[in-house]
Amino acid sequence: MFRIFGATLLLSLREIRRHLLRSFLTTLGIIIGVAAVITMVTLGKGVTASVQDQISSLGSNVYIIFPIRNERGNPRPFDQADVDAVANQIAGVEVAAGNVSTSATAFHNGQNWASQVEGVNSEFLKAQSIELTEGRPFTSAEESAGQNVCLIGPKVVEAIFVPGTSPLGEEMRLDSVSCTVVGVLEERGQGGGGSDEDNTVMMPLKTVQRRFTGSDDIQFFVVKYDASYSSSGIQTSLIDLLRERRLLQEGQDNDFNIIDTAQVNQALGAATGALTAMVAVIAGISLLVGGIGIMNIMLVSVTERTREIGIRLAIGALAKEVQLQFLTEAVVLCCLGGLVGIALAFGMSFGLASAIDVPFLFDPMINILSFLFSAVMGIIFGYYPARRASKLDPIEALRHE
Repeated sequence: MFRIFGATLLLSLREIRRHLLRSFLTTLGIIIGVAAVITMVTLGKGVTASVQDQISSLGSNVYIIFPIRNERGNPRPFDQADVDAVANQIAGVEVAAGNVSTSATAFHNGQNWASQVEGVNSEFLKAQSIELTEGRPFTSAEESAGQNVCLIGPKVVEAIFVPGTSPLGEEMRLDSVSCTVVGVLEERGQGGGGSDEDNTVMMPLKTVQRRFTGSDDIQFFVVKYDASYSSSGIQTSLIDLLRERRLLQEGQDNDFNIIDTAQVNQALGAATGALTAMVAVIAGISLLVGGIGIMNIMLVSVTERTREIGIRLAIGALAKEVQLQFLTEAVVLCCLGGLVGIALAFGMSFGLASAIDVPFLFDPMINILSFLFSAVMGIIFGYYPARRASKLDPIEALRHE
């Protein structure tokens, strides 16, 4: 059996080599189909991972609460008392921390750089899982006194500090406010709101309120909760408490919004996954078109080689051997097309992932499945031409010109 299969495989490869251009054009549909499916799935995984990373930068098991406009007019900001009430009065809340931000120009060493200034405290860093590559976070004394100390992002370091030197302990200026660098933030990339998290300078909340915004308002605050508690229960308690503190009557709409990062992550992951699957299915249609092309060329090959088939049958070849030969040719064509498609998809996926700035996530499983599917396509679309060849009458076949 193995000898018959080996001989059939050699005959198939010889026939493919005899018509290289035709074989290539025949497999083009399979090549494009496999390459398109793998590329779309790979890019889809990269986009999903990129989106999830951006959402994860907001922290896990975190609510983000911010004021919105209602029938009363402009959004009414929060204050520190609101944040403290949430931290102290709702079971399951681990951390509640406010944030206020504004734009400023950073100056150091004769260089200037447009950046974002955020007023935060160490609880905010904890809630959003923000790490430092150098230095330390703010101390309680620095936060309470509103001292001029800062944590700087890697892009700020690159823009205004001397390369290869540590910025720790250096004095820099934000507009007219001087501050001492006590830490360097870990690279975080683009944030969930589309802002560049690496181009930021963080200072104690009171410092930014006093020196930049001139008010005690808090633009938004984050709430990190214990995952063992019911997320919906904590959210209901949050709404009730904030409505009470903001004197909202029954029937009035909330003048604040609550975003649950876990739900956003799940929703975006599901949406991008569904979109990837839909695009992959559309790309897979070209595989069917390629399979039809295989069937067409194999039928042409049967017609061209009718006399050869008649000679083989006349000298003792079995019908199943003729069928195996043509079926093997179809499968080999599809497998070669699948291999070329996989190689093409690897290059396209890597290039496109770099172009749109998403991770390149090579998935061996989708490549293996695409190759196997191309082989199955060869069996499905090669069966009818192979069956037709095996059913030829030897006498009629020998008469064929």
